[in-house]
Amino acid sequence: MRKLKNSELDRLSVEEFKTSEKTPLIIVLDNIRSLNNIGSVFRTSDAFLVEKIYLCGITATPPHKDIHKTALGSTDTVTWEYAKDTMEVMEKLQAKNVKVVSIEQAENAVMLNDFTPEANTRYALVFGNEVKGVAQKVVSASDMVLEIPQYGTKHSLNISVSCGVVVWDVFSKLKALK
Repeated sequence: MRKLKNSELDRLSVEEFKTSEKTPLIIVLDNIRSLNNIGSVFRTSDAFLVEKIYLCGITATPPHKDIHKTALGSTDTVTWEYAKDTMEVMEKLQAKNVKVVSIEQAENAVMLNDFTPEANTRYALVFGNEVKGVAQKVVSASDMVLEIPQYGTKHSLNISVSCGVVVWDVFSKLKALK
């Protein structure tokens, strides 16, 4: 087996990405501290044609060298918007019939492996602060909560890892509905 060169990967150009059909997923970052995590979320969002990213609260915005370090140019492809208040973003999305889903460990959370997305539904996935997670008021206002099953000794995953796991899982399930 031979590794493929970048030139053999048949990726979209920036222009093609911007005009392509997007996955009905929106990412909401609720007070993310690490610029490297923010960049990684952009890169994951580019990989799976995420519709948009909302950067909320203390979450930094491009351009920034530490975001760029991990985003590798995906801040130029993925549509994003800054909003001071995560709750306002959630209310705006819910008013547009977007199902808001917090990724958190909470009572009555649905395990990711048990989650089946609904056809013809747009989802906003909310990821929280590296220490405190998704704010309680955001969790309480969410349409549902998804939890990533974990079987080891640690209580959580890094936010960029969580984003990769959840976006891939939901992307796969949405593609299977088509």
